[in-house]
Amino acid sequence: MLHPVVLVGGSGTRLWPLSRKSYPKQFLPLGSKHSLLQETLLRLRDLDVAAPVFLCNNEHRFLVAEQVQELGVTPEALILEPKARNTAPAIAAAALILLRQNPDALMLVLPSDHVIQDVPAFHAAVERATKIAEQGFLVTFGIKPHRAETGYGYIQRGESFDDNATIPAYRVSCFEEKPDEITAESYVASGEYSWNGGMFLFRAQSYLDELEKFEPQIVAHCRLAVEGAYEDLDFCRLEETSFTLSPDVSIDVAVMEKTDLAVVIPVDIGWSDIGSWSALWEMQPKDECGNATVGEVFVQDAKNCYIHAERRLIAAVGVDDLVIVETADAVLVAHRDHAQNVKKIVEWLNAEGRSEHETHRKMFTPWGSYEGIERGERFQVKRIIVKSGHKLSLQMHHHRAEHWIVVSGTAHVTVGENVRMVTENESIYIPLGENHRIENRGRIPLHFIEVQSGAYLGEDDIVRLDDPYERDKK
Repeated sequence: MLHPVVLVGGSGTRLWPLSRKSYPKQFLPLGSKHSLLQETLLRLRDLDVAAPVFLCNNEHRFLVAEQVQELGVTPEALILEPKARNTAPAIAAAALILLRQNPDALMLVLPSDHVIQDVPAFHAAVERATKIAEQGFLVTFGIKPHRAETGYGYIQRGESFDDNATIPAYRVSCFEEKPDEITAESYVASGEYSWNGGMFLFRAQSYLDELEKFEPQIVAHCRLAVEGAYEDLDFCRLEETSFTLSPDVSIDVAVMEKTDLAVVIPVDIGWSDIGSWSALWEMQPKDECGNATVGEVFVQDAKNCYIHAERRLIAAVGVDDLVIVETADAVLVAHRDHAQNVKKIVEWLNAEGRSEHETHRKMFTPWGSYEGIERGERFQVKRIIVKSGHKLSLQMHHHRAEHWIVVSGTAHVTVGENVRMVTENESIYIPLGENHRIENRGRIPLHFIEVQSGAYLGEDDIVRLDDPYERDKK
């Protein structure tokens, strides 16, 4: 059986300000109504595959669970990495878990933040790779290069694996790291190279056997991490100490560059890792002047721009080749040729101790979302949405009192020992130091405004006394 293994990593720096550390690009809808993670799952639907396995970090676990649930997908496992140790250990942990139930398990390893536009071609390549992997080989999918790209690694094809196959496959001659422009041009001109798309298909046991040859410490530490893993709600938490001791190495460096069993299938599947705003512009529908727009946008005498408006109208007049992205708390304006330098903005924000690279003004939680509306000296106003059937933790604050006004829906509010129902246009006061909780037992989302007042209004002034989501666990 073929088991999809979806890697839900990524720090959210290259598509700032839309993508951020707390809400990176794999959770964003870019080009469709579904997020990139959801699109990864949707293109598996016509393949004969088992329930998917997900690998993610602690911070994003509820985002993954919610987006998977929205599609009606039941995961085989939601594995939490206690610390990012790169792809080789993450895939090893998934392989060890799959082998517990199926000694012949095949793994289709997929990043969660890529775009594939030609799904039938992708399916055909997966079916071809499956037959090769069943023979013990480690298959990677090489992306047909459409330009001399310096931001990707390259795979050089060797001798043909099977001359009679409809979809060609080749032994891997070598992997090359990101080249300079002249070298990249020579790779593309030779016709022997593909971009390294970071997708793999192999037997779980074959991968572990090869990994043990070249990086035995990874296998040893991951084995201990899996043996010490435990269930936490719907998640599988790897044992922290052992996993953290694993070497921090990618699957390419640990195995694929060294093994004699590597096979590459060159594919032309409309692939993009959306590594910059320019890459997103390339894949978006455009008007007759080459402009791609999202949201409320007015353009006049503008050409080849990407303009994304979230909250406000953007008017662009007489400009060419720009990226303009507006969110609630930041605006990016950049030339498309310099869009890859967005990471320098993120580095500056981090050095200045700012938060715009880490969080949006609107934050998503397992129970819903909250959004800052206004903040001043000793007060803060938030808009909060609680999903049907969900509740916040029972909590208290040392430094602030709160006033809640229900906008729509019905709230069941606990204050101390008392529980009361608060309906639309009603309000309730939460004194400083009082235990409290709000719950939505209704069928529609609960919207309310929270006004905080006090000497300190930080999110770390929350003492959780009872949390159904166990968010303080690590």
